[in-house]
Amino acid sequence: MRDQFSRFTGLSAGLVLALSISATTLRAESTPPGQQGQACGAPSSIDDGWEIASPDTVGMDGAKLCTIAARLAQRSTAVHSVVVVRHGKLVFEQYFPGYDQPWGQPDGQYEFTATTKHDMRSASKSVTSLLIGIAIDRKLIAGVDEPVLKFFPDYAAVKQEGWDAITLRHLLTMSSGFKWDEARAWTDPKNDEPHLVVEPDPLGYVLSRPIAAPPDTLWTYSGGSTELLGNIIERTSKTSLEAFAREALFQPLGISDVEWKAYKNGKIAAAAGLRLRPRDAAKIGQLVLNRGLWNGQQIVSADWIAQSITPRFQAVGYFGSTQFYGYQWWMGRSFAGDKEIKWVAAFGWGGQRIFVVPELDLVMMTTAAQYGQPKEGVAAIDILSNIVIPSVRDVH
Repeated sequence: MRDQFSRFTGLSAGLVLALSISATTLRAESTPPGQQGQACGAPSSIDDGWEIASPDTVGMDGAKLCTIAARLAQRSTAVHSVVVVRHGKLVFEQYFPGYDQPWGQPDGQYEFTATTKHDMRSASKSVTSLLIGIAIDRKLIAGVDEPVLKFFPDYAAVKQEGWDAITLRHLLTMSSGFKWDEARAWTDPKNDEPHLVVEPDPLGYVLSRPIAAPPDTLWTYSGGSTELLGNIIERTSKTSLEAFAREALFQPLGISDVEWKAYKNGKIAAAAGLRLRPRDAAKIGQLVLNRGLWNGQQIVSADWIAQSITPRFQAVGYFGSTQFYGYQWWMGRSFAGDKEIKWVAAFGWGGQRIFVVPELDLVMMTTAAQYGQPKEGVAAIDILSNIVIPSVRDVH
């Protein structure tokens, strides 16, 4: 998800210099204030609900994890954080200072620590999907086959032919068929996404889009779809999306330091506005890994998680079209050693990633500032596939 603050970022001189530094020095210099003197990647104790353990106690090679900083320097990429969880325990975290474009704040150099919130960008979509599941669990919404227009009677005047056939499921899977194109430059007048920011009534803009294809026939990535889902939550819960998220999801997960940004028109950005600490974002991944369960509490039904992470469409046009799409969650695979390992993920523009690896009982989360770069997300999948997964010594 791009926004009005976004632009291309270049390599810093510091990163170029870092390529010539030894891995040991890289790890030391990448350690943020407050982590100096700690073992490489040892998580801080900040009383946020995570049980902390060493990699070795959960069947992971800690020394291999400590090569992450050097690997990132080889990639010359602006990664801000890496968090690893195994068997429900936080075992590794590392933070790196660097350039960022945080929503609503000046572009520039920032320090990142365990208590620094970061833009999640389109990983917000996956969280919105969880909230839809909770609303269904609470019977605020009957189910995914409810027609979208049922929730927007006040927009009957803008309805285009074909919209009657679109259901929540089509919004969740990006298969509604309404005309939408956000795979363009932000300044391109044919890009639909900026309208979510500048229109006084972005919902009206989305609901007035003409139909390009029947539902279930054409996968098209659409922030507009997620904005409708977010507003449906607001209309059925009779509260703001942020308030519902805090009560239904964040508070049960012990997430208190959270923001959900709004567009200039005041509408909460369901598709892109979430800001979380990386450790808290990893809790979202752990919740999915646990099929909706956290500390003995079923926050969202196991059935909803199963439905959400079932592949529904080939994501044609994104990431080489090699990945699948469920209910606002991505599905893909890594090749590690001589084996293919499947994963589920939340993806956010710029390199924000939450990877869930059920086969290995593993979660990895990254934040970054690779906005608009061709190599966006390369660093995250590289360290997942070539360091984090291979560091697992047992699969139990």
